[in-house]
Amino acid sequence: MQKRRIGIGVAVVVSAVTLAACGSGSSSASGKGASDTATTTAGGGDSKPAASSVSWPAPADASAQVKAAGLPMLGQEGQVLHIHSHLDVFVDGKAVVVPALIGIDEAKQSISPLHTHDTSGVVHIESPVQADFTLGEFMTEWNVPLTKDTLGSLKTGGGKELHVYVNGKEQTGDPAAIKLGAHEEIALVYGVPSDKVTVPSSYKWPEGL
Repeated sequence: MQKRRIGIGVAVVVSAVTLAACGSGSSSASGKGASDTATTTAGGGDSKPAASSVSWPAPADASAQVKAAGLPMLGQEGQVLHIHSHLDVFVDGKAVVVPALIGIDEAKQSISPLHTHDTSGVVHIESPVQADFTLGEFMTEWNVPLTKDTLGSLKTGGGKELHVYVNGKEQTGDPAAIKLGAHEEIALVYGVPSDKVTVPSSYKWPEGL
């Protein structure tokens, strides 16, 4: 696959031709309807959850957040490691948008090995070297802290719980340490147990991703 400079990726975002910056097929702007559901936290149905009022936009200074995550900013997307994971976030039973341009600094024309092009929830892992990348690094780039007891500004307690799933299976331990793998479906679910959330077990990937 031919290497592309970051300017091409940014132009793709501006033109709303999603995911084309890494030579993949297109997807919808939201992408949330493409997750296959398997288990529920509270016996909920299969309907798509309403959008949450919680909003965590992409950081204004992408480079600073990438540095905080301990990752480099590159002049072009890496090609040695080129995989994708999908992230869903639910707060109080409603879906939170994973914003576009996480890990992309338009002003400096630079890009992190971990980044998003659109709001589909697809996390692009495109590195010039073979390496392991974690959910915690991506969440730091997003400026939404993630621990066993914290999701962004939200804390557990008072009936609120945080559950983390990979491919529909609940995970224990530090969620920030979860490694991002090819075609994995990751779901972060925060709220009270009575919130009806259908936890996706997989994501319907567009052709070419």
